[in-house]
Amino acid sequence: MAEHGFVVVIPARMASSRLPGKPLIAIAGRPLIAHVVARARESAARQVIVASEDERVLEAARQAGAEACWTPADLPSGTDRIAAVAAEAGWSDDACVVNLQGDEPLTPGSLLDELAGLLERHPGADMATLGVPVRNVGALNDPNQVKLVTDASGRALYFSRAPIPWDREAHRLGRVPDLSLARRHLGLYAYRAGFLRRLTAEPPSALERLEQLEQLRALAIGAWIQVGTVDLRVPPGVDTPEDVERLEALMGATVRV
Repeated sequence: MAEHGFVVVIPARMASSRLPGKPLIAIAGRPLIAHVVARARESAARQVIVASEDERVLEAARQAGAEACWTPADLPSGTDRIAAVAAEAGWSDDACVVNLQGDEPLTPGSLLDELAGLLERHPGADMATLGVPVRNVGALNDPNQVKLVTDASGRALYFSRAPIPWDREAHRLGRVPDLSLARRHLGLYAYRAGFLRRLTAEPPSALERLEQLEQLRALAIGAWIQVGTVDLRVPPGVDTPEDVERLEALMGATVRV
């Protein structure tokens, strides 16, 4: 029997290549990880857990009101870190685990509820994720913004950094492409714990290595990824010092690192 409700796990790694020490960078006077925990606690999750290899991050998580779980430094991805938490907790195969990245301090808790509900409404799905409408051609062509396409029932067909779907006639005629089917992927996932264990036991797929998109491993092994669309502007996460400045500007505070 599945556990009641869902769990949010926030993987947070100190060794970011572009922004070392990212989880503890102070924004509006609080560590970044504390802001992410606050967003997770706005959801209906029965538990919020931060997974990290660094005790300083875990202590900041505890002070922010989350549970903390140490995970080995050599784990290759945030998904592996979440799987390690699930294994230690002994969750059943049907347990719903929501992944909120440790650098997404502006993701509303309501989206985590939406994601968990999406998985619950599709009992045959292995995992669920979300997309938002692409509103301009620049976003469609930006390789840093991952796009996705689905079948008519919302099951994911592919994720790519390339502009998909490709409007061939618009390209041929030199006009603005039709964006009505274009969606940007939000890097949020809900997994069934059993599938999470299966996914992390698999090696990276050829498409995953090519596009550098971990969700392509799930598609390569035949996973059912259910996609929901939310018409909501969700700002990107924190990856660079410029992102820190942007977030500070949004919060009307001074940067303190």
